[in-house]
Amino acid sequence: MRLFGRKAGRGESRPALSGSVSRSGVPIMGEWPRSYEAQLRDAYAGNAVAQRAVRLVAEGVGAAPLTGSDPGLVALVTARSGGQALLETVSAQLLLHGNAYIQVLRDAEGQAAELYALRPERVTVETDAGGWPAAYRYRVGERTARLSADPVRPEVIHLKRFNPLDDHYGQGCLGAAAGAVAIHNAATRWAKALLDNAARPSGALVYDPGDGSALSAEQYDRLKGEMDAFSGAGNAGRPMLLEGGLRWQAMSLSPAEMDFAGTKAAAAREIALAFGVPPMLLGLAGDSTHANYREANRALWRLAVLPLAATILDGLAQGLAGWFDEARLAVDMDRVPALAEDRETQWRAVSGADFLTGEEKRALLGLS
Repeated sequence: MRLFGRKAGRGESRPALSGSVSRSGVPIMGEWPRSYEAQLRDAYAGNAVAQRAVRLVAEGVGAAPLTGSDPGLVALVTARSGGQALLETVSAQLLLHGNAYIQVLRDAEGQAAELYALRPERVTVETDAGGWPAAYRYRVGERTARLSADPVRPEVIHLKRFNPLDDHYGQGCLGAAAGAVAIHNAATRWAKALLDNAARPSGALVYDPGDGSALSAEQYDRLKGEMDAFSGAGNAGRPMLLEGGLRWQAMSLSPAEMDFAGTKAAAAREIALAFGVPPMLLGLAGDSTHANYREANRALWRLAVLPLAATILDGLAQGLAGWFDEARLAVDMDRVPALAEDRETQWRAVSGADFLTGEEKRALLGLS
């Protein structure tokens, strides 16, 4: 915040800052992973719903048409560096991790030449005595690079989502979606195990010789080996030969216990909720929140893609203001296909306003 042209508090020490509690996370009941790397493997790498939700938002931001104050600024932001699509990568990092660190690579004249998004889990914020970010440490293995946080021409532009428990690190959606991802993955593994066991509930071999004796260790191991030979979908219906004193006790599941499909669908909807994606766009059966895919796609852009794009573009424009005078970046709303119906409605309403002049109508539509 700037007061009378001077940044408030810059010359004074800020109040004591809390530690990076977001990196350890709030203790979560259950057995799902708590670290970012483990949650990333379970959610983005191992869960189709979470990965698709992230890709829908990130690819939408990456494909959004841009407008800016300088053609060179737009070209810098949309160019690929090392094969990396900057806006799509930054969007995914903000959704998953809550932080994005964009390194500004310079040419021989000191001008901004390329932008590259660093891995957020490898970056640590280094603060000065007043609590303000002074530098960023990027660690890869045993090597550490120190990148300055100069307010005029920074080496790293830090973008973050709101985190009420931390002053320097943002909060992503992985922690909120971890429980639903764990339930969804567990239901998937349960269904796979059910298919592996002849797609029907298992039973129990009951040893009842009548004298109260128990199986010896050798008998138990031999019987277990024989049971393994009869399990699997390929052995469905194959008869078993049981010795004396053994009887097969069939087991079944109650209708409530068999409702794992409903539990899995509820978990998938919760994952979609965490990432701000309408469940209809993820192919979840039975969802009727929106009337059709067109309405759901418009809601995705209005509620998820455009707000995230505005956060990223405003942050990049502010970070690159030292190289581009009055830097400005925004999504060109007139060229977004998903918003064509909204734009048509607006144009029809403005054109029908007979009390407005032609210049006033053009001004309402954002035309020069």
